[in-house]
Amino acid sequence: MQFIDLKAQQARIRDAVEANLRGVLDHGRYIMGPEIKELEKRLAAYTGAAHAIGCSSGTDALLLALMALDVGPGDAVFTTPFTFVATAEVVSLLGATPVFVDIDRTTYNIDPGALEKAVLAVQASDDKRHPLPEAAGMLTPRAVMPVDLFGLPADYDAVAEVAEKHGLAVIEDAAQSFGAEYKGRKACSLGDVACTSFFPAKPLGGYGDGGMVFTGDDELEETIRSILVHGQGRDKYENVRIGMNGRLDTLQAAVLLAKFTIFPEEIELRQAVAARYAEKLTAAAPDLILPNVPEGYVSAWAQYSVLARDGAHRTELQQKLRDADIPTAVYYPKPLHLQTAFSRLGYEEGMFRASENCSQRIFSLPMHPYLEEADQDRIAEALT
Repeated sequence: MQFIDLKAQQARIRDAVEANLRGVLDHGRYIMGPEIKELEKRLAAYTGAAHAIGCSSGTDALLLALMALDVGPGDAVFTTPFTFVATAEVVSLLGATPVFVDIDRTTYNIDPGALEKAVLAVQASDDKRHPLPEAAGMLTPRAVMPVDLFGLPADYDAVAEVAEKHGLAVIEDAAQSFGAEYKGRKACSLGDVACTSFFPAKPLGGYGDGGMVFTGDDELEETIRSILVHGQGRDKYENVRIGMNGRLDTLQAAVLLAKFTIFPEEIELRQAVAARYAEKLTAAAPDLILPNVPEGYVSAWAQYSVLARDGAHRTELQQKLRDADIPTAVYYPKPLHLQTAFSRLGYEEGMFRASENCSQRIFSLPMHPYLEEADQDRIAEALT
């Protein structure tokens, strides 16, 4: 059994992928070829965003967003510690400071109530209101970066209320949620700027690295496109700002165009797989806490993650699954505030209890659009 079965998907679209790749080989525009613009046009229309800008990875998408907003030293960017390192890594790369905010225990996404406390704590330089990094008194609140964990959008109305009150930009980390919905709006259209990833394991994944930035702001789009190519101005030899080399490869765009033809159907298939899991695991493993999708939300189901009673129970269940040749994964075993890379911030164990508790109990089961019901029966039986 595959944790994520890319071969089943490829069998459906192999001819289209090969035709698209031959098209790139024929025209030879391997950098910024026409497939890039076509992909940007289609994905912007799908999400409802005015602009889509292809780039080299989901990490670079986040970096581009922060650079376009001129985030840098002395700035505070609020985000969750229960996420992949890239979210906070890009903040630190620019000399800004990630200020961690704990998660909601039912959605695993940033807790808007805790966000409000964190912003007020930074403004007052008062770590009694909320755990703060060292030297927080020197920080200016600039942005909040919610993470749509496992494919479920954060509560953007609540986040936006806090952001508007305190003048924060909202950067949607939609690396896992392309295809999801929040109250009738598509992921990647829920913040001032949004970023997604085309890493192969993502809901819409390429055959290598890739990403995209979305925004409704014309000026931001122009700035992002400039930063994307070494701070380019009117031509490639006029540099109007410090930038980077963050372009999406034409070959990856060609692959993604083929994959996108079946993507809406795959999102529906993911809903069916998740619904079967809910039915089968409720009966077979009633002591597991299953994913919660609030009313008005649609998850992209990048992962199907469940909570065991505690760490020992998780180990026991993972071993049962391993004995049945069923793969599992843990996203994420150690929250960012406890990672060595962020030790300079001075955070300590116990500061973000919901994130720490989840990291000790969570594990993910196989999830992809082509997961057969018989395989889910095997999984449920192994967990009984």
